[in-house]
Amino acid sequence: MTLAFIPSPSHGVVYLGPIPLRGYAFCIIIGVFVAVWLGNKRWIARGGRSGTVADIAVWAVPFGLVGGRLYHVITDYELYFSEGRDWVDAFKIWEGGLGIWGAIALGAVGAWIGCRRRGIPLPAYADAIAPGIAIAQAVGRWGNWFNQELYGRPTDLPWALKITSSADGRVPGTYHPTFLYESLWCIGVALLVIWADRRFKLGHGRAFALYVAAYCVGRFWIEYMRVDDAHHILGLRLNDWTAMGVFLLAVIYIVISTKIRPGREAIVEPDVGDDAKDTAKDTAKGDDADAADAKDKAADEVAAEAESNETAEADSGSADEAEAGAEDTSDKDEANGESGAAKAGKS
Repeated sequence: MTLAFIPSPSHGVVYLGPIPLRGYAFCIIIGVFVAVWLGNKRWIARGGRSGTVADIAVWAVPFGLVGGRLYHVITDYELYFSEGRDWVDAFKIWEGGLGIWGAIALGAVGAWIGCRRRGIPLPAYADAIAPGIAIAQAVGRWGNWFNQELYGRPTDLPWALKITSSADGRVPGTYHPTFLYESLWCIGVALLVIWADRRFKLGHGRAFALYVAAYCVGRFWIEYMRVDDAHHILGLRLNDWTAMGVFLLAVIYIVISTKIRPGREAIVEPDVGDDAKDTAKDTAKGDDADAADAKDKAADEVAAEAESNETAEADSGSADEAEAGAEDTSDKDEANGESGAAKAGKS
């Protein structure tokens, strides 16, 4: 008897009049926005320009969606092309069915195109957005919850997922919530990449390779728990083999890249470096102009002070001359007075 469980939504879509609002689509959209937001912050911290991540995402996201859908349709072709199936359903991406392997592979092609147009190295861009992609996956996995899909084996654990739908061969009951396991694992991967990037200054695509390797580890054991139909090779699900292969490639890349190109890129967006140089030149020119203005002002002040002193000295000289003139006049008057008195006495 299951005492507690995670309930499933009764509907994965809500209608706003004639417009369907699908939970799966909302989760994908929210994940993309979070990835671009975090990627932009990390890109700026690495010396890039704000908005560059979003500009390149315009190329990467559509390519990623197409790649994810192609991988799903190719590896689960019987869902769309077997007897009694409608091949048109292969285009109904809102009903679920995106393969992360195809999304990353073709999304990288789109990112490469965007980076090439901006003159930006793809590995540097990949390092910046790696944690954001992991968080986008964490959010996107909740779309499986809305669709009641991709759950694990039956269980009576307190966090079991209760499936109520019986469509497409589902059996109502309580199962391992593998969507939740992968969501939490992806959050852990994002935190790991952020910590390792700060601690070891990962560059040249190594932060992205760490994300890929760490994700593959979790995807292997989570995939092993799932019970939905899948192709098996030597007793393992196809995605388990894919996870092992991609994990090895990621580890090999980290090892080789560390030896060939150690450290981190000094410049991730060339135009930003040129802008910084121009700004520095403009600042230096401004400082020189200010210094010249200050020097001219000081010279003007010295000249004004000298002129003032000369005027004061001239005024002082004029006053002295006037005083001397007055004294001479007084002496002459006294002499004339005495002379007049002497003449009067003689008379």
